[in-house]
Amino acid sequence: MSDNVRNILEWIYCIIIALVLALLFRYFIATPTIVKHRSMYPTLQENQRLILNRTARITKKTPQLGDIITFEAPTKIYTALDANQNNPVAIYENEPKGIFGKFVYYVLEFTKTSYIKRVIALEGQHVVIENNKVYVNGVELEENYLQDDVVTESKVFYDFIVPEGYVFAMGDNRTKSTDCREIGCIPLDKVEGIVSFRFWPFGDFGKIE
Repeated sequence: MSDNVRNILEWIYCIIIALVLALLFRYFIATPTIVKHRSMYPTLQENQRLILNRTARITKKTPQLGDIITFEAPTKIYTALDANQNNPVAIYENEPKGIFGKFVYYVLEFTKTSYIKRVIALEGQHVVIENNKVYVNGVELEENYLQDDVVTESKVFYDFIVPEGYVFAMGDNRTKSTDCREIGCIPLDKVEGIVSFRFWPFGDFGKIE
């Protein structure tokens, strides 16, 4: 084998290793993301860049109350007519098929739609939304991250217990957010990551509360 061929093969080998390591880091450790909608305003604004912590895929640590998470968008949006308060779960019907299809969808995340919301209640907790307020286990939720004129309403899911293995999340910009009030609680295995910090714009760099 000539030196030129050997050098080319070594470069190809190094590139493949680098790509594999980059994909593993992105899937299991951290990845950047961009805010594309106003559902989390004013906490997050459009075009801000965030870093997602994805180590929960290794540690199995579940999101905590108040965490801002991203998750795979469900395929169904409920209405008041078909919502079951005793079964408030998100529906996923368009699962990719085949190893390559799953790799492209779950690892490369091409054609995948994700939502970014704040965790409001955990499994086993009783959520009631009434009189423009949120109650968890009978206690009114203090939401200092909301704007003063924001009200919380729901005619779909409004009185339920979060099922085991699920979380209930909403956007901070309640009137502009499609969230668990209409799509149901999110299974933990569909949670992609927890927002760690904002890195762009530089003036807003830092941890997000």
